[in-house]
Amino acid sequence: MPDEIVRTERLCCSYRTGRVLEDISISVEAGDYVGIVGPNGSGKSTLVRALMGLSAISDGAASLFGVPCSRFSAWGRIGYLPQSLHLLNPIFPATVAETVGLGLLSLKRFPRRLTAFDRTKVDAILEQLDICDIRSKLIGELSGGQQQRVLLARALVNDPDLLILDEPTAALDPEMRERFYSLMGEINRSRQVTVLLVTHDTGAIGKYASKMLYLDKRMLFYGNFEEFCRSTDMSALFGEYSQHLMCHRH
Repeated sequence: MPDEIVRTERLCCSYRTGRVLEDISISVEAGDYVGIVGPNGSGKSTLVRALMGLSAISDGAASLFGVPCSRFSAWGRIGYLPQSLHLLNPIFPATVAETVGLGLLSLKRFPRRLTAFDRTKVDAILEQLDICDIRSKLIGELSGGQQQRVLLARALVNDPDLLILDEPTAALDPEMRERFYSLMGEINRSRQVTVLLVTHDTGAIGKYASKMLYLDKRMLFYGNFEEFCRSTDMSALFGEYSQHLMCHRH
């Protein structure tokens, strides 16, 4: 059987205003590409932040690679992309290659220096994401789509087993968004990276992901898109016509 990468059991998260996630139980296996969707305020970002230890779990449990999230320490196995363009300071005097190299430096002990092997890894990921030609450009000189690829390269340079992306396409135009989803599908297949991708784009993610998690503070659906298309609950929520359009399988 495939290895289990992520497990949550009746996970709940609360803020001062009350529960934002309740009774979430999922299992994500190696090689899955899971689109996490739902309306604004549904708890999508809270879920991935809880997995990363950035939001408190008020009840239930969660684990990564079989280790409870509260005790997980092998962060080199995970590439994490928060709502990414907010991370970039446009006047920070770093080139593309230097920014990607930070993904390797972050896991090193002092003195933190890139080796020749590290630079080879940076070059390889720049080539895979088709950004070699901008390696010497400053971050502030790049378009939104280029910045997105740089941050993705930084998340991938350590060869993670799990890639967690929180609304990575929010600042992209529709064409760049489609290209990004397609790129993630290729990375999922070619590098065997398990992907959790939070998106508001419910209608498009079915073209690329293998599974959908639909949240609205509770888990309304989790499974593959064939199961989604047969779900009477999803028919009631979206209508059969929209349900089939979202499935992208029929």
